[in-house]
Amino acid sequence: MTIKRNVSHYWLRSMALLTSAALLSCASHSSIKPFTTDGCSLFPDRSIISSKDWCGCCVVHDLAYWRGGTAEQRLSADRALQACVAQSTGDKALAELMFSGVRAGGGPHYFTTYRWGYGWPFGRQYKPLTSEETAEADALERQYRAVHPVLSCPNMSTQTR
Repeated sequence: MTIKRNVSHYWLRSMALLTSAALLSCASHSSIKPFTTDGCSLFPDRSIISSKDWCGCCVVHDLAYWRGGTAEQRLSADRALQACVAQSTGDKALAELMFSGVRAGGGPHYFTTYRWGYGWPFGRQYKPLTSEETAEADALERQYRAVHPVLSCPNMSTQTR
């Protein structure tokens, strides 16, 4: 009888702790961190051989990835990156390589600083933003743009994710 009661007590306490953790986790999903960028993440920001520079394309792409949203929004952001790189460099092969890279390594299920929706706590996955989340993200983006009116690569020694 004592063993049964101890097991029941242990089970109830465990369930209460798990429920509390789940509720706290849900609450933490309602807040987005301020925008940060590391430029082109694990890819060069510009050519070391020529004057080609595509980092501004990456910063705009990072804004979309930071905000997150649906799978369709991610594909649109990745296509926009591809078009921007092709236009700014004239190099369609480079644009295709970068597109393939972000498609392969930028999903929300990766525990990385550059995943889709990286402004939100890990685990959000593909999910449209609510009107409140959109307003919060919009306000933080306006703050970032006020300080950084030209969306270019940050000084890597002072700003990382």
